[in-house]
Amino acid sequence: MEALPLSRCPSSSTVNFCSGSVSALGFSVPAFRTTHLTRKKMVIRASIAVEQETQKTKVALVRIGTRGSPLALAQAYETRDKLMAAHSELAEEGAIQIVVIKTTGDKILTQPLADIGGKGLFTKEIDEALLNGDIDIAVHSMKDVPTYLPDKTILPCNLPREDVRDAFISLTAASLSELPAGSIVGTASLRRKSQLLHRYKSLNVLENFRGNVQTRLRKLNEGVVQATLLALAGLKRLNMTENVTSILSIDEMLPAVAQGAIGIACRSNDDKMANYLASLNHEVTRLAVACERAFLETLDGSCRTPIAGYASHDEDGNCIFKGLVASPDGTKVLETSRKGPYALEDMIKMGKDAGEELLSRAGPGFFDC
Repeated sequence: MEALPLSRCPSSSTVNFCSGSVSALGFSVPAFRTTHLTRKKMVIRASIAVEQETQKTKVALVRIGTRGSPLALAQAYETRDKLMAAHSELAEEGAIQIVVIKTTGDKILTQPLADIGGKGLFTKEIDEALLNGDIDIAVHSMKDVPTYLPDKTILPCNLPREDVRDAFISLTAASLSELPAGSIVGTASLRRKSQLLHRYKSLNVLENFRGNVQTRLRKLNEGVVQATLLALAGLKRLNMTENVTSILSIDEMLPAVAQGAIGIACRSNDDKMANYLASLNHEVTRLAVACERAFLETLDGSCRTPIAGYASHDEDGNCIFKGLVASPDGTKVLETSRKGPYALEDMIKMGKDAGEELLSRAGPGFFDC
């Protein structure tokens, strides 16, 4: 793992990661627009420049563990900035340190996630670093976090959720419906693949379309695929929404469980870190994520089962939950929904109940690898 000390504020050409030693170059963007088919190439802001500076002798008060992708670093710096704003002692130079940890999911890019274990591929090594005392808190994309947590860890904090929808990106078509028959859409997500093929049977899917956002956009530029689907939340956090051609509605593409949510874990016996994280927790997001994860846990789907779930609140403040399971080829899609009070126990019950219904409707063998 690589410890990244805090340093001066980056120049104006970098993302607003003030006092961080990792800068994601060239992330400033024009106003958001949803369709730009006249552009010949997608904008791919790639580089991570790591400044090699003398390690500060001061011991950091909080060491944040994260993956090293541009998106993971953006999430870690969002966490850092919120901690600095909430606690004056953490605003001091050197008080917070970013520690980059390479996970199994980052190391193995040539195989589909389902073939190398699925659950925990992007969290295992970070969890180990947390338990070993190498870091104090761990920042995760919640959709990567298994429904079980390692012993002696807790996840007491979710930051405010970003937009949960998926973005359609193409150089040649304004939407999925406008793609010509036989067009290839790249995605590593079985959830996206199954819902796409269910509605657009004439399209083809290139599986194992893996890599970070920049890698996938490069492959699109190179003509490997005619379109791809990415989480809008990630594009927003990277300030890369100018690449978005159109945004898929929730009805067209139900999101992954906990999509757009950031979770922060610490050791269960570390009251100091738990208190820091409690000050950042966004309760509306935490409850929605708990509902969706209860649904996923009840289904206990295999690594090859497309599952989607989304909890939101309506104008009256009630929880509206929508859940879905599908066959990987999209020929069979089962959906359900629930409505109830926006309260933890009620929402967990709704998620479990929805999961039990779809288990019953799916029948034996549906969730087998």
